[in-house]
Amino acid sequence: MNKTLTLACAIAAPLLFSQSAVAEFDYFKTDGSFKRFSVSAGWLHASPQGKANPMQTTTAAKDGTVADNGSVKVKTVREVLVKDQDRFGFIDGTLKGLGAETDLSDVTILGDVSGTTKINGLESWTSAGTGLEADDVDTFGLLFNYYMNDHWSIEVKAGIPPKVDILGQGQVYAPLSGKVSPSGIAGGLLGDFDISKNIPITDLTQGGGVSSSARAWLPAAGVQYQFGKSGVNKFRPYVGAGVMYAYFNDIELNDGIRNDLEMAGHQIQNIKDGKAGAALENVKSTQGMSVDVEADSAFAPIVTLGATYDFNDKWFGVGSVSYAKLDSDTTITVQNDSGEELIRAKTNLDIDPYITYLGVGYRF
Repeated sequence: MNKTLTLACAIAAPLLFSQSAVAEFDYFKTDGSFKRFSVSAGWLHASPQGKANPMQTTTAAKDGTVADNGSVKVKTVREVLVKDQDRFGFIDGTLKGLGAETDLSDVTILGDVSGTTKINGLESWTSAGTGLEADDVDTFGLLFNYYMNDHWSIEVKAGIPPKVDILGQGQVYAPLSGKVSPSGIAGGLLGDFDISKNIPITDLTQGGGVSSSARAWLPAAGVQYQFGKSGVNKFRPYVGAGVMYAYFNDIELNDGIRNDLEMAGHQIQNIKDGKAGAALENVKSTQGMSVDVEADSAFAPIVTLGATYDFNDKWFGVGSVSYAKLDSDTTITVQNDSGEELIRAKTNLDIDPYITYLGVGYRF
């Protein structure tokens, strides 16, 4: 609420003080043709129009990182090997013959042949078809107006901050590629093998499509011009323009997505620890993981078209439709127990809401 009052004062003060230079202007008295203040309360509905933007992800696994494979099963390696590069029947013959569950770091007679992997593709990528969208929301709204004359006023619009559902779109995959260098005799005879696989990270549509929720503070302030004349026209249209401030807190991430991102953090940690095989097999690392979600605050221009209808000289009805060009960057980070950032996923949340207001007011 302090942010709302600060914003309102910042916009209203220059207009008020600019009038103080006119000696005959009395802020708190009129000639009786109009009321100086008005307040109304009613229903406020926000309908976002923005579309989802692709999720952009970076990780601590830099391109060109060479990691020991360590313990890794035959079936895991066969799943990521690029086709049409079999040599001497090694993939379809030797590997298959060893058995799917055989650990390549401890093969009978041959010993450790798991080798190393030069990893690419995980440093940075964009996930097409993914993103976040804000859902419709309803809340209790308030309008405050200070009339400088019968036509011009300063308006402050606010509402009880609603809990907004953020809807997820698409599935996030990590585009792993690289080159495996077997160790021991196998490495000397066969050379390197290319690997490639889109590793599933998380489905943003899980949990009924609600990826997260946030408390939205969306106060607005601006200047309004009202047509007609007090005491003459009961129905008076108006137009307005100003600025909206958006602030988000109490952000809660879907539990399923949170768990998926923690597991992705373990995969990156295993690569950093020289356990690329464990990363491919979704084995938890020795570190704990924490996931944090933040949405940037933002200012946005807002325009309004509305009208009032006078029941008498004090009570009136009011309705309006506003549009704000509003967007906010949403960032998800995964850190280990040491505070090292392993994953950063970022997307621009286009909100661009139409805001409908219907209320009853009082002038004084």
